Formats: sequence, structure tokens, C-alpha cells
Amino acid sequence: MAESLTEIKRRIASTKSTEKITQAMQMVSASKLNQIEKKSNAYQLYSSKIREIVTHMAAAQLLAMNNANDLREKSDDPQTPQDQLKVSSMLQQRPIKKTGYLVITSDRGLVGSYNSSVIKAVTDMITTDHKTADEYVFMAVGGTGADFFKNRGMNIAYEYRGVSDVPTFNEVREIVTTAVSMYDSGVFDELYVCYNHHVNTLRSEFRAEKMLPITDLDVAEVKDQHIEYIADPSQEEVLDAILPQYAASLIFGALMDAKAAEHSAGMNAMRSATDNANDLIDKLTLTYNRARQGAITQELTEITAGASALE
Repeated sequence: MAESLTEIKRRIASTKSTEKITQAMQMVSASKLNQIEKKSNAYQLYSSKIREIVTHMAAAQLLAMNNANDLREKSDDPQTPQDQLKVSSMLQQRPIKKTGYLVITSDRGLVGSYNSSVIKAVTDMITTDHKTADEYVFMAVGGTGADFFKNRGMNIAYEYRGVSDVPTFNEVREIVTTAVSMYDSGVFDELYVCYNHHVNTLRSEFRAEKMLPITDLDVAEVKDQHIEYIADPSQEEVLDAILPQYAASLIFGALMDAKAAEHSAGMNAMRSATDNANDLIDKLTLTYNRARQGAITQELTEITAGASALE
């Protein structure tokens, strides 16, 4: 019985140590979540403004292209202003031969079902939308996703590890530059960003948003506003320069959203682990008290029996 009591005490002490660790990790995740939520809210102003500018400039360019097409149809001369107008490669849609998936996961575990839910959703998409492995390629941001796809022999064109807990815009530049370069060189004909969207501290949901070509601009809503921009050297060149920044804003927004979901999942996982540890401590304490009470009762019985024998 003494060994049993010693073992129970050891388990209680070990569980209490684990509970302190998980509680500390929960507080760290909560702090990181608070930081990234504040940064995300401040970032929304820049994101909405660059989207507004890109939308208006793209609308103007596409409208000019449509007008040039109309002139060309009415004119017998094949050389019309339409030939001098070019739509940015990031706005052009082309036949889809291969699809790229930029999958955002974490670099470590202890985040509950955060990584598994993203990976499962992406693999389900591939199974549904593609017949062969030649029809898709991955860009993996985060070690968990990269290792998963590598271990299964899937085609990974690019991987990025070590994203900060609170990402900076500079971290996204390399990802965007690589993505745009691959798109221009024909590695893939469209690119989707796949990640977990942070809804609140208790819930997140999977999202797959199309990043390239850029097609989510509400061009129709701004055609009647007649907003003009003075561009130097030309509106086309300015648009070519600002479109990568817009793409970077999309990826950066998705990355911050994914990190918020990751920290929220980590906080919930550590809260659950802390609660489980407390429940186990309560059960072990009850078991210890019962065992100790049984040992005391047995000792009293033995003492009483010995005293009766002496009489």
C-alpha cells in the first residue's frame, strides 16, 4: 500500500507540472492572438485602399480594351488602338492546364485539429477537381503541410518555413514574388490560397481563395463612377507595378488570418489540456485519499486486534 501511495503522489506531482506548462502555453497563445488581431484590424485600412485603387485602374484598362475591341470590329483596318493596349498578365485568364495551391499550415503541433482540417480539405479538393497528379502543384507555407505532401510524393514547387507568430509584410514578399514568377512562366495557370479562416476564438473555417489571375475585382461597380488617375509613365505600367502589391496584400491578409486561427486553435488545445490535467489531478487526489484512508483503517484494525490479543 505504501508503494501505491508513493506512485499516486508521483503521478499527482507530474500532472501538476504538466498543468502548469499547458496553462502557460495557453496564456502565450492568447497573447499572440491578441497581438495579431490588433495588427489585422489596423491592416484592413491599407488592404481596402489598395483594392479600391487596383479596382478602379483595372476597370479603366478593361473598359479601354472593350472600347478598342468595338472599334476594331467596326473598322476594316486591323491596326487599331486595341493593338497598343495590353492587359496585365495578372489579370489575364488563360486555359487551365495546371492549378497551383498555396497551402498555409503551422510549423509545429499542439494546435488541435488546425493542420489536419486544412490538409484534409485540400486533399478532398484535389480528389474532386483533378484526375491526375499532373494537373496540380503545391506551394507549401508551413512545415506541417510541406512534410505531409513530401511524404506522400506529391509535387511541391515551393516551400516556406519559419513564418513568424505575428507575420511581417516583408515575409510575404518572397512568397508573392515566387508565385507571380511561377504564374508568368507557366508553372501553373491559376493559384488558390488555402487556409483556415479565423471566425472567433472557438471556431475557424476552411477557405480556398483564388489569387491568380486576379478576378475578384468588382469592376462593374466602378464603371459609372468616372474616377480618373493621373499615372506616370503610363496607367498600364503603374498597374503592372501595383498588382503584385495587391497580390501581396491578399496573401498577407490570408497569412495573418491563418495565424490568428492557429493561435486560437493552440489556445483552445492548451485550455482543453489544462482542464483535462485538472480533472486527472482531482481523480488522483480522490484515489490517494481513499488509499490513505484504507491504510489508516487497516493500521487501526491491526492495533485494535493486537490490543485485544493482549487482554
